[in-house]
Amino acid sequence: MKKLIAGICIFMIMLFVLNSPGYAGAPMDTVQKNVDKVLDVLRDPKLKAASAKEIKKNKLRVIFDDMFDQIEFSRRTLTRNWNNLTPAQRVEFVELFKQVLEKNYADKILDYTNEKVEFYRETMLTATQAEIQSKIITSSKEIPIFYRVILKDGKWKVYDVIVENVSLVQNYRTQFNDILSKNTPEQLLATLRDMVSKH
Repeated sequence: MKKLIAGICIFMIMLFVLNSPGYAGAPMDTVQKNVDKVLDVLRDPKLKAASAKEIKKNKLRVIFDDMFDQIEFSRRTLTRNWNNLTPAQRVEFVELFKQVLEKNYADKILDYTNEKVEFYRETMLTATQAEIQSKIITSSKEIPIFYRVILKDGKWKVYDVIVENVSLVQNYRTQFNDILSKNTPEQLLATLRDMVSKH
């Protein structure tokens, strides 16, 4: 009887662990695994040629789509203005914003030349949000990169990146809020369409 009770207790403990948010994997582990995937693509000798640039971008795009919560990223960037967009406008904004970020940062990421990346701290901000601190170590300096992540549907996803104390969300929030203070959401979308088409 004691063995049966002990067995039930162990089963209940395992059931709790398997269904708890923590089972999704520690936030730092999740971010580090995704960054390692990015580094594997950037270091792949078969993708070093200039002709492989688009192949490399496509591989990175798949990783980033899984790594980032684009809706959360967009919602936090627009803050209260998010509620002023129709559902259709929100869908378009998320897609255009993703393209703007890719065009602005893809080439910088592709310039990676085997610098060392070190993850060193995980801070829980709430039960479902955390900040992961890392740094890129070059021959001349260290560049701090912090990832803000949120737990949704059992997965930790990035919703903001802070590079050298500059938040991507905050940076674009200032720009977009300035546009929306004088223009309609449709005019913001037109501005983003123009930004995407010019590159």
